[in-house]
Amino acid sequence: MNIIDTLEQEGMKKDLPEIKIGDQVKVNVKVIEGTRERIQTYEGVVIAKKNGGIRETIVVRRVTFGVGVERTFPVHSPKIDSIQVVRHGKVRRAKLYYLKNRTGKAAKLKETN
Repeated sequence: MNIIDTLEQEGMKKDLPEIKIGDQVKVNVKVIEGTRERIQTYEGVVIAKKNGGIRETIVVRRVTFGVGVERTFPVHSPKIDSIQVVRHGKVRRAKLYYLKNRTGKAAKLKETN
């Protein structure tokens, strides 16, 4: 291994669950407001995963007050406190961008066992 690979291995988190496309996840993010720090929970469906290793990111989509909100999280960032998989969705695509055009029950994914 070269030096870059060694440094990347040190920065990666070890306690992450296996996250797949279509999973409903809860991402706990550390938010700093002035001198205080708190943890904010963001729950939604993983619609995309990019890269690998320490640069891995996930795009999580949720609908809030009728408006779709997407947020990209670097998985191994120190600002991410924890990630929990709530349920696994059954999908046949690598990117679920088609969910952006759907509303209501059409935007739901079937659950795998």
